[in-house]
Order: sequence, then C-alpha cells, then structure tokens
Amino acid sequence: MGIVLITGATAGFGQACAITYAGKGYDVIITGRRKERLEALQTQLTQEFGINVLALNFDVRKEEEVKAVLGTIPEDWRKIDILVNNAGLAAGLSTIDEGSTDDWDAMIDTNVKGLLYVSRTVIPWMRSRTMGHIINIGSTAAKLVYAKGNVYCATKAAVDAISQGMRIDLLPYRIKVTAIHPGAAETEFSMVRFKGDEDKAKEVYKGFIPLTAQDVADVVYYCTSLPPHVCINDLVMTPLQQANAYYIDKK
Repeated sequence: MGIVLITGATAGFGQACAITYAGKGYDVIITGRRKERLEALQTQLTQEFGINVLALNFDVRKEEEVKAVLGTIPEDWRKIDILVNNAGLAAGLSTIDEGSTDDWDAMIDTNVKGLLYVSRTVIPWMRSRTMGHIINIGSTAAKLVYAKGNVYCATKAAVDAISQGMRIDLLPYRIKVTAIHPGAAETEFSMVRFKGDEDKAKEVYKGFIPLTAQDVADVVYYCTSLPPHVCINDLVMTPLQQANAYYIDKK
C-alpha cells in the first residue's frame, strides 16, 4: 500500500492511526518519546498485521534529535506517502498573567516547532517523488479562542496557518496538505493538561459523548483514501453535542 509516518504514536490519535493504517496494509513509521510504549506498539503491529514497522524513539521538540534519528533512516523508508503530524499537547489551563512559561514552551516547542522540524525533514523526500500527503492535526481551538486557552489556542492557530502555507508552497509538487481539527476527544489529552489529575480530566467529558481516538483515525484515513485529484484542505470534526471549542451542551 505504501508508507505512513505518524508522530506521537504511543497513545491517543497517533496510536489509533498507526493501528488503522497497519490494518489497511501500510508499512508504518512510528515515533514517540516513550520507548517502552513504542516498542510494544511495534510488536503489536508486526504480529497482528504482518507489516513492516520502523520505531523511532526521539523528541520532536529537539531539532538535532529529529535530524539525527529521522533524518538518517534507510533510503527505502524515505518513500513516505503519508505524514501524520500528530504529536502535540495542552499543558495547563491558566489566564495569561498566571500561565507557566514552562507550559508555554512545551506547547510551542511540540505543537509548532516539532511539526516544523519533522515536516522540514520529510518534505524533500516527498518533493523528489512529486507526491505525498501531509496531515496536520490541529484542534477546534485553532478556530475559536476560549478562556484560559490562550497559548494552546495560539499554537493550534499556528498549525492552521502553517497548513495553509504548506499547501501553497507544495502546490507545484502535487503534495496534498490536510488540516484536521478535532473537538473534544477522550484520550490522554486532559490527563496531560491537568498534570495527571484524573478527577479533573474525567470532569471535562461528563454530560456528553466525546470523540474517540478511533473516530479521529477513521477521518484521517478517509482523507488519505480519496482519488489522487481530490484533497480535503481543512476539516473540523466534533462530537454531536459540541458546536465549537467553547459551546458544549452537557446534559
């Protein structure tokens, strides 16, 4: 079928995407910071689907690691058909005057710079083949800023803008660029945002049925399964009870 590269594949959307593409016969490159989870997923995909898996343990926030690990993969693995820029996080939920600069750095370095570092490495390989599809995972937070979301919303708005710029720059090379913006989805997202506070994380999803990681993976796969001349540029998806990043009908 081809090769798909998925960043942040050790949990959530990334893991669901890896399983989905492996199930469709794709060879998969999975990346992540948590080595044990990465190796466990590699074993699972190989045993269940009989496909080839390249597991790369590095931090997308560190440009030198991206270059040293991703940038030196074997030639055959560089024929990447689909890049899913999924690695991302929300850290903290504070007003701008009380925000943690460490949280700001983590979000900017992962959500924006990490996406750029990985894309900068992979795009030349796609250009040389005049083909490819880049999926950038954004958020409904890219479309509407909500209280105490300031920097997180800004990073996802940046993903939106970068996706538009990529689409223009890569147009002559016939490389598709799709930004997918999920709404409320029950993954590790809130656990990370609230620094492991399980009660706070669960409270976010009470009163409505949120998206699942598989819901998002299904949409990602759909966007990459269309005819070569069709590209979904920008897609916002939410659970039924959510209208946008702010309005959720919890009852």
